[in-house]
Amino acid sequence: MTTPPPGLRERKKQATREALREAALRLAVERGPDQVRVEDIAEAAGVSPRTYNNYFASREQAIVSAVTADREARIAAAVAARPAEVRLADAVTEAVIEQYANTGEREHQALLLIITRTALRDAFLDSTAGIEPPLTAVIAERLVDAGAHTARVLAASVAAAVRIALEGWLRPAGNAGVAGSLGAGGLVVPSGSLPDQLRTALAPLAPAFDAAERRIRP
Repeated sequence: MTTPPPGLRERKKQATREALREAALRLAVERGPDQVRVEDIAEAAGVSPRTYNNYFASREQAIVSAVTADREARIAAAVAARPAEVRLADAVTEAVIEQYANTGEREHQALLLIITRTALRDAFLDSTAGIEPPLTAVIAERLVDAGAHTARVLAASVAAAVRIALEGWLRPAGNAGVAGSLGAGGLVVPSGSLPDQLRTALAPLAPAFDAAERRIRP
C-alpha cells in the first residue's frame, strides 16, 4: 500500500519541528545545555515559545530529538523492507542495530553532549518509547492473523529491550554493576559494544516473535 505524500500543512509542521531541534542542538553545543532556554530556541527557530511548546515539552526533549529524529520511523521502515522469508526476530534486531549503531559524526558529537547531563540522558532513554507505535503497525501488517494486541505487545517489548541496552551501554563510571544508577549523575561513559548490548537485550524476545509467526503459517 502506497502512502500518500504529506500535505502542505504537514510539511510546514515538519519544517518547524526540524528548525526547533536543530536550533536546540546548535545552541546547546555553543553555550552548554544549562545555558539554553526555551525562549532562546524558539527565537533561533523563528517561532514563539508557545509554538515551541506545541512540539516539545522541554529543552532536553528538543536537544535529544536532533539526534533521534525519525529513528523510530526508520526502524519500522527497515523491518517492512525485509523480505517476507526473513525471520521477523532477525528483521527487527538488524533494523534496530542499524539505526542505533550506524551514526554519523554529527550524531556522535551530540551523543557526547547528551551523556554529560542527567536530564539529557533521561530524555534520550525516554525517546525509546517512540519505537512502539510505528513498529506495532509494521508487525501487525506482517502478522495479519496474530491480532493487534500481539503486535503491540511485541513492539512495546522491543522498545523496552532497547532502553535496557542503552542503560547498560551508558553506565556511570564506577557504578557499572549498579542497576538504575543512571539517574544519580556523575560521569557516564559508553560501555562495550552497543550492537552487542542491543543483540543481548533483544535475544529473549525471539521465541515470542517465532511463536507469533508460527501462528499465522498454514
